[in-house]
Amino acid sequence: MHVARSVLVDTLREYLEVHERLTVLFARFRAGDLDFDSVRELCDDGPDSPLFRLKERCHALFRDIDPTDAPVRREALFDLAVGSLFHEAMKFRENFYQQVVYAPKVRALREAGADGADEDRELFREFEKIQHAAEERMGEALHETEALLALAGEQLVVLLRGRRDGLVARYLIEQAPRVDAIFAGGVDALLTSMFGAARDGWVAAAVSYIESAHFRHALRAIEAARAKSGASEVLDRLAHYADGMRAFLVGDYACTVDRLGEWVDAAPEPSEAGYALLAHSALSRIGNLVKDGDDTVVARAVALAERVAPLLPQTAAGGMPRVA
Repeated sequence: MHVARSVLVDTLREYLEVHERLTVLFARFRAGDLDFDSVRELCDDGPDSPLFRLKERCHALFRDIDPTDAPVRREALFDLAVGSLFHEAMKFRENFYQQVVYAPKVRALREAGADGADEDRELFREFEKIQHAAEERMGEALHETEALLALAGEQLVVLLRGRRDGLVARYLIEQAPRVDAIFAGGVDALLTSMFGAARDGWVAAAVSYIESAHFRHALRAIEAARAKSGASEVLDRLAHYADGMRAFLVGDYACTVDRLGEWVDAAPEPSEAGYALLAHSALSRIGNLVKDGDDTVVARAVALAERVAPLLPQTAAGGMPRVA
């Protein structure tokens, strides 16, 4: 089963929010500082609840799969874990409601002498049984919800394992503080699980940033990859390209020509033909953009565009290829 990478990012986003908010909610409960409105905002069966959105997203993705089919078994397990998490959280909500809404009303009625008649005393004894049972069930639901939250996270890690997805890598990197706080080993452990090495995950993120023209972010990802494994021809080449295109966007055309020239000198691979398309377009526009009559930069840009031309893709319809 193929899961779109944007869907994986959305699933990650919802899980991180659910984990954070449930952790805070249960900490407040143990501190005696939890109100029902806070529980209702998170544990609800409507689209404003991230827990509900996570459940619905997983159901929409995985409800039609055969759970005995090995290639998709992990998706089925994650879906079941999230569904169970939702229902246990809803159990906590209902029993918490009994404690914070009904129990005070029962106490107030008893203090006002409403349990004086025999038939009233029988009803109040039933109320006591209900409240006692609700307290026990709330504790059980709390324990199960926390356990399922952790298990769902483990299944999510398994779900990501081996998925060499640059967009997902980008999201993990951008959410590093949250990811580090939730998952053992943090961002690098997840990238290693996905790509085999954290460095490769950072490279994939850099490529994804380049593909979406976020060149400054790409350069930061390249530097992080270098810090983990040292320089390499691939990283150097990507850095030349990203810096050249960054310079073009800020109007530093001399730097554009210098860096894109270094990229061409580094012998781009055929898979970088999509990069050549953007580079050629940028270089071809410099003549109309340069001010103050800097003929040298324009002449260099024209000459470099001619060197880039043989690298262009056979058709522009193929999109931007990957480099990693």
